[in-house]
Amino acid sequence: MESLFRCPVCAAPLTRGEGAYVCPNRHSFDIAREGYVHLLPANQKHSKAPGDDKEMAAARNRFLSGGYYGHLRAALEELALAYAGEAPTVVDSGCGEGYYTAGLYEALSAAGRPTAMAGVDISKFCLRWAAKRARQVEFAVASAYHLPVADGRASLLVNCFSPLAAEEFCRVLAPGGVFLYVVPAPDHLWELKEVLYDKPYRNPEEAIPYQGFAYLDIVKAERDITVTGQSLTDLFRMTPYYWKTPREGSARLAELDTLTTRAAFRIHVFRREG
Repeated sequence: MESLFRCPVCAAPLTRGEGAYVCPNRHSFDIAREGYVHLLPANQKHSKAPGDDKEMAAARNRFLSGGYYGHLRAALEELALAYAGEAPTVVDSGCGEGYYTAGLYEALSAAGRPTAMAGVDISKFCLRWAAKRARQVEFAVASAYHLPVADGRASLLVNCFSPLAAEEFCRVLAPGGVFLYVVPAPDHLWELKEVLYDKPYRNPEEAIPYQGFAYLDIVKAERDITVTGQSLTDLFRMTPYYWKTPREGSARLAELDTLTTRAAFRIHVFRREG
């Protein structure tokens, strides 16, 4: 089967077989039992197991499966239907455990759009969940700064809370292709921050232009969510705050069983120039 991926060694196209991806130069990459492939060369790894660890990936999967960020997923699906085209090729860079990836694929397919789609993340633990969640999508362990995708291959590229590699995204997108970039709004998880920190800060509200892209829109997706029990622990575990919070803040959160907080996002919509 023809693949959206290219060989990370020689950049030749990859073909997906029953158990491995192979390029014309006979470089071969085994497909894991869950369905993803490892395309991250050793010289692009900065640790033995980069990205989200096993526990963080599981927490992210549980929390997102609860639908707390369903409004963001719905907004992304609406934008994909508006901009992706009739037979889109979609790349999700930093796809995590595949919640948004699966939503985009399902929405485009339900609209009768034949869709080729690939998800890339640096965490193999996340991709174990993603490959199970969206079996019609190709998934690969790879770096956002070295996407294993040919030049101009994608008509839509999505990036949710993941490293922004603007130059690489520009390379992968076809001229006229659209880039959806999700960032936290100023008051995202504000009430959670008030529990964790003595002096919480708001996220910046920014509209930053990137070379090779033209702004089309900035779309808001926000609502209050009430998080309880294990989901509250999972929310904390999947955020950067988990690594930055003082012990006192973590203790205050542990005493809570329920928290209502703002889940607020901005989707920056760009078109690839050229």
